[in-house]
Amino acid sequence: MIRVRFASGFLAAGVVAAAAACAPVAERAAGTVQVAAEVPVAATVSQPPSETLSPLLEQAVPNVKGKTFTSAIADFPPGSRAVPHRHGKAFVYAYVLEGTLRSQISGEPVRIFRQGEDWVEPPGAHHVLTENTSRTKSAKLLVIFISNTGDKIKIDDPPG
Repeated sequence: MIRVRFASGFLAAGVVAAAAACAPVAERAAGTVQVAAEVPVAATVSQPPSETLSPLLEQAVPNVKGKTFTSAIADFPPGSRAVPHRHGKAFVYAYVLEGTLRSQISGEPVRIFRQGEDWVEPPGAHHVLTENTSRTKSAKLLVIFISNTGDKIKIDDPPG
């Protein structure tokens, strides 16, 4: 037990010394270097990366007045997670091009989708979870939206 406490003390001292050594020269000279115990928790927690949505084609549906067809690639870097969102009044079709995603629509169970699998989302659905399950490989979706012309195709939930 004494060895553990002794080793923990060395570890703590090492962290403090490393924080001070890595600080800018002006802060070290002024003695204003914050150590781990003084850094606010929020400053040390980072959000997972998010997905990127890259439209491929956007075109009015010629035989359905007021509707637009949009195709896009949603790219999820390793460990990324989308902010909970909606697609307005759009009908959505998603097809997994590569990787594995965990997904949940409000009121439904969490599901896992792998390469070659697909799903649909009804208009107004609240997508509460979409995340890449891998910490080392990207995941990609082909997403098709049939939306009201002029509507945004993705509306993130407000923070908080």
